[in-house]
Amino acid sequence: MKQLTKAEEEVMHIIWDLQETNVAAIIEQLPEPKPAYNTVSTIVRILEAKDFVDYRKEGRGHVYFPKVSKETYSNATMKKMMNNYFDGSFKSMVSFFVQKNDMDLSELEDILTEINAKKNKS
Repeated sequence: MKQLTKAEEEVMHIIWDLQETNVAAIIEQLPEPKPAYNTVSTIVRILEAKDFVDYRKEGRGHVYFPKVSKETYSNATMKKMMNNYFDGSFKSMVSFFVQKNDMDLSELEDILTEINAKKNKS
């Protein structure tokens, strides 16, 4: 799966949230200072070329919708990060966050509960 730039990802999050949208509605959701219409339109066309969004004609304009779910993209991005930075080891990745104090004990317990629940379903 292709990676998104920061700007593409920001626009894609809006499309995921709205599910169906046009360029003007995307611009409304972006923080100040608002980018130019042509800038956002170009980003959406790039997302279309990367096969993340599709559109249908509605009147004189286009309504865009996601082709890739947020969950699918998140999974691919996390797997890539885990492979590139933690040698593919989930344990190494979790250890990193625990050691850097980015994860507290209750979060770790929640993860263990989810892992155990998944094991019990298998």
